[in-house]
Amino acid sequence: MSLPSSVRRAPLAFAALLFAGAALAQDAPQTASTPATTWQADVAGMASAEDNAGRRAHLRERLASTGMAVDVQTFAYGEITGENLIAEVSGDPAQPMLLIGAHSDRVSAGRGATDNASGSAVALALAERFRAQPLQGHRVQVAFWDLEEEGLRGAAAYIAQQREKPALYVNFDVFGWGDSLWMMTPDDAHPLVASSRDAAQAQGLQITAGTRYPPSDHLAFLKAGWPAVSYSMIGAAEIPDILAVFGGKPPTSMPKVMQVIHSADDTVEHVDADAVVKGIDAVEAAIRAWDADAATH
Repeated sequence: MSLPSSVRRAPLAFAALLFAGAALAQDAPQTASTPATTWQADVAGMASAEDNAGRRAHLRERLASTGMAVDVQTFAYGEITGENLIAEVSGDPAQPMLLIGAHSDRVSAGRGATDNASGSAVALALAERFRAQPLQGHRVQVAFWDLEEEGLRGAAAYIAQQREKPALYVNFDVFGWGDSLWMMTPDDAHPLVASSRDAAQAQGLQITAGTRYPPSDHLAFLKAGWPAVSYSMIGAAEIPDILAVFGGKPPTSMPKVMQVIHSADDTVEHVDADAVVKGIDAVEAAIRAWDADAATH
């Protein structure tokens, strides 16, 4: 996610990632992994990498561990070589393709935990769920874009190299905490909007849907005339001030997301795995409802 250069940042606080401690007794049971701990471990794994290649290495290892073969798409941006990671998740090749994705790269400041290890970990979690239980009417691919922070270069390269056009691209960027799904959609009447509202309500979450939303990889698809939406998860109270900042107006107060991303404060201490899992559950349910409806029409 890109930020206006004038945004000020400030440090915030958090509770850290942990794994099960060593057992005192030889046969003591280990703590079972949960969706929250798995998601948080993926955020931490990417955030601990020293560079973007290391972040991609974590994703490649995780995809391989689930049996998903990775197609590495290379592209050039000036003197830089970028690498997108694309994997087939599930479904019949004859089915229309749903593409889910997020950018894996980060800026030099901070660890890129919220922007965008958080979104990458969401895309990975959904890929695992759709692999375990495929959709009815769509096959699924997952993509992790490189060089989003250089101007959406990875997503643009996917389109420029004439990769497969999806029936829908679903993007995830800054999905780290809060009580609200923020959905970018160019069409308020799209069936996924209605299913997202229902699914968010079922999880006790708020939802904001519309065209006003910060820039991310979905824009490369929309610019090409390809269908796309995007999701973030933050505090509902932050959204008006974020839009004010991107609109060049002073916010009422500086929202947390603007203090964290693109700064030294973008570390794992700020994400909230328990809140995020509610968002993942909501998006999964929304996509499944949309898919089921499409399969019957």
